[in-house]
Amino acid sequence: MAHMPAAETTASPRNEAGPQTERPVDSAPSKTPSKYLGVLFAVAIAAAAVNLRPVVTSLGPLLDPVRADLGMNPTLAGLLTAVPSLCFALFGFAAPAAARRIGPIAVVTAGMAAITAGVLARSFAGGTAVFLLLTALALAGVAVANVLLPVVIKRYFPEKVGPMIGLYSMALSAGTALAALVSVPLTNALGGDWRHGLGAWAGLGALALVLWLPVLIAKRERGERAAGAAAPARLPITRSRTAWALACFFGLQATGAYVVMGWLPKIFQDSGVDKGTSGALLAVTMVVGVPVSFVLPNLAARRGDQRLFVVVLACCGIAGYAGLALAPDGAPWVWAVLVGLSNCAFPLVLTMIGLRARTAGGVAQLSVFAQGVGYLISVLGVILIGPIYQITGEWYWPLGFLALLLVPQMLFGLRAARPRHIEDEAVRPAAAVRA
Repeated sequence: MAHMPAAETTASPRNEAGPQTERPVDSAPSKTPSKYLGVLFAVAIAAAAVNLRPVVTSLGPLLDPVRADLGMNPTLAGLLTAVPSLCFALFGFAAPAAARRIGPIAVVTAGMAAITAGVLARSFAGGTAVFLLLTALALAGVAVANVLLPVVIKRYFPEKVGPMIGLYSMALSAGTALAALVSVPLTNALGGDWRHGLGAWAGLGALALVLWLPVLIAKRERGERAAGAAAPARLPITRSRTAWALACFFGLQATGAYVVMGWLPKIFQDSGVDKGTSGALLAVTMVVGVPVSFVLPNLAARRGDQRLFVVVLACCGIAGYAGLALAPDGAPWVWAVLVGLSNCAFPLVLTMIGLRARTAGGVAQLSVFAQGVGYLISVLGVILIGPIYQITGEWYWPLGFLALLLVPQMLFGLRAARPRHIEDEAVRPAAAVRA
């Protein structure tokens, strides 16, 4: 397939906003992988995506035995569910600097190594502090991959951004669902010790690492600094209202997603559902995302405007949280499906990040900004769930809080879903940027 510059293939003419201007050129032009390397690359991306959520979702069904063994109270457990957002924000901001020095492929490969080491080592933790620290190590690997995988896709698959984001999102959802569904049975099969059940997930990270090493060697990628090349011009991205809307939309959807991954099994268990079934219900919320995460990015990429998807997903979430709050054991499978559909805001916002910038460099800056600021926004909301539950002793208020957050999520999403490019907004004087 003939190579075309990423800047000219980001969106169809329907996605263009305003008159055409000369488009920026990345300092490191994208390269279309050869046929066989391209297949290996795609498989490696999928394998990396599979590892981006089991660090969290394998823990949810086993949270009670982990808390009992390590002496965690509900507030500390709430802090544990907030660690992913905090790590994603902190390490996500650091990812571009590392990518400029050694290249994004090398950073993602190192991320897979960190996931493998952190997941394996935390299963030997003797206390809460060490467990949190090693979980943070694994999440550092997840953070850099979160930020850089969309950049890698934009750079090396410029003509297939929609399908590759779909593959990435589908694999991420599959890994999330697999960990939620298998954690309890796997732990039981390994003798009932939560340490064995959590530590076994290091095998997925090791497999991804094995796939990324030959890609790293074959591409022989060098960062801009290592190659002596000039870094891409930095956009004044804070001038872009679309960038801020994406960051807020990302942060609010992340709040709901990480509360669900960390607490949904506990919510069902408190209503009388056994541990195995509660894990299966969490898996359902993630399984729903597997086909939707593959189809949704393709549908969204074909449209200049993604507002319809924003509204539909938010309404599913409001209905799901209302059901969980009012009758958790009334129709638990229905609530799980609705919440799962709501969480598909994640592949939607990833797709919008790819569409709202013209070049791989623009996507990199937007990805870092939206995810970094977004995860910082989500930290407070995720932390609050534990204390609210501890104070009230019931899930009605925490779930009402999550439903309420979907209103601003929808409003910010509607702004972010308009056909705009951040380069157009960022280079204009702030007063000239259209609402």
